[in-house]
Amino acid sequence: MNITPHKLKGVFEATDRRKMMLFTKSFAPGAQEFGDQMIVRQDGAEYREWSPMRSKFAAAIARGLQQQGIKEGSVVLYLGASHGLTPSHVSDIVGSAGFVFCLDFAPRVVRDLVFVCEARENMAPLLADAKQPDSFKEKLPAEGVDVVYQDVAQKGQVEIFLKNCDAFLKKGGYGLLALKARSEDVTARPHDVFRMVRQKLESRPEYVVVDYRELDPFEKDHAFFAIKKR
Repeated sequence: MNITPHKLKGVFEATDRRKMMLFTKSFAPGAQEFGDQMIVRQDGAEYREWSPMRSKFAAAIARGLQQQGIKEGSVVLYLGASHGLTPSHVSDIVGSAGFVFCLDFAPRVVRDLVFVCEARENMAPLLADAKQPDSFKEKLPAEGVDVVYQDVAQKGQVEIFLKNCDAFLKKGGYGLLALKARSEDVTARPHDVFRMVRQKLESRPEYVVVDYRELDPFEKDHAFFAIKKR
């Protein structure tokens, strides 16, 4: 298996049995945060498989995402960090010059997240509610962040996302929203929810939608939005 750079910075790819696989170059070689991941060592580096079946961010990339805004040196606010799988891949991408603030409101989840962050000096856990950005603003850089990433499966996802982008996202920064249609409106067709969400995002003159991907077949009834702050 030969791992080569993907068109998105910090992402790598390889083909195995005609299946395209995604990888990130490990920021913490030797750490076994997620024991069932495929690890490939090549040219003295360690690469971690990034499965689209387990990460909505990876699913969006597999579906052809062109703009994601996260690169080496980026400071990222990750809302809905859960046990830390996707945030750990973001940590790989931003490297030693970047940082990932990993927020979740569930204490049990954050306990697991702490162990992932202990192996990675560019990650920190935050136990807080994404709906209340004032409650954790003092823990973030005063100048703001380069990227707000959100994967919060609850009603009002768009409002939570925009509230945090308004509060913390720098001009020229990116907002990335992994949206679960059934959490937003269980009675509506997912495509109708996606259209409504896009209209909400486009109604805000300070933001422009720069990419949009539906995540089937990797994530049923999910879509991924990328916006940029003017």
